[in-house]
Amino acid sequence: MTDPKLGFIGLGNMGGRMTRCITSKGIDVVGFDTSAPNIEAAGATAAASVADVVAQADVVFLSLPDSRVVEAVMRGPEGVIAHARPGQIVVDLSTAAPESTRALGVELAEAGAVYLDAGISGGAAAAEKGTLTLMVGGDAAALDAVRPHLAHFASNVFHMGAPGAGHTTKLLNNFLNAVALSATSEVMIAGKRAGLDMDALLGVLNTSSGVNFATLNRFPKIVHGDYLKGGLTNALMMKDVMLYTELIAGLGIAGVHASGPLASFGSAIAAGRAGDISNTVVDVLGALSGGIVVHDADQEDPR
Repeated sequence: MTDPKLGFIGLGNMGGRMTRCITSKGIDVVGFDTSAPNIEAAGATAAASVADVVAQADVVFLSLPDSRVVEAVMRGPEGVIAHARPGQIVVDLSTAAPESTRALGVELAEAGAVYLDAGISGGAAAAEKGTLTLMVGGDAAALDAVRPHLAHFASNVFHMGAPGAGHTTKLLNNFLNAVALSATSEVMIAGKRAGLDMDALLGVLNTSSGVNFATLNRFPKIVHGDYLKGGLTNALMMKDVMLYTELIAGLGIAGVHASGPLASFGSAIAAGRAGDISNTVVDVLGALSGGIVVHDADQEDPR
């Protein structure tokens, strides 16, 4: 039995890194991206179109910015659904609205193919190393079939339940990420204004009850001028928080904590930093607080 052919649509910041994890092991991947250099950088074999990827691949991965783009790639005469065939598995690694995900899954099933929604966590660094965490919704048997391929770029894969459950989990996780980053930014700015040593403050936080992903993994670099470029941008973080608020509104959940990250990343976008890595939100909030910069004074501006 021959190994299934793999296809990848969307070889940007995250998709390109995940594809490179596969191709670096000598496995051929047929890829399509609107930027030809992205395909080459990922080591993929260039496809002429989305339809060309679907025609060649048995397992098709998607890594796209949002539901609007996912829907455009999935639907239409040259889209995935129109060219899908029975037995194919489509794994959507994007961050998307669960309602849209479920609808696309139903449409793809009419062609006999299976749609798995696979939220990812770990950022560019984990994608580079192949140690991402995946949260997957959809058919358990289909997930088992693609687990060997997911293992090339993910060290943790969780089956979360029915279609849409993966993308739902992703939004919940990303909201906590946004809260931690925006709140920790505020705390570090306050600590800087109070005259505290940034490394010492992080030492306290990381051995105390204030510890979180941002204190452990982001700010030890940020306070020395390394903003870890290549990760989620301010605009994408804002998009994820908005999707979260839509999700909990539909669930009837009281959303009392969204105002902080909405204001923080909204301010970053208003300041013209939509395309910068979301870690730079600390600079925006510092500017609003009188020009406070938490990283070493001799470091260059991260832009």
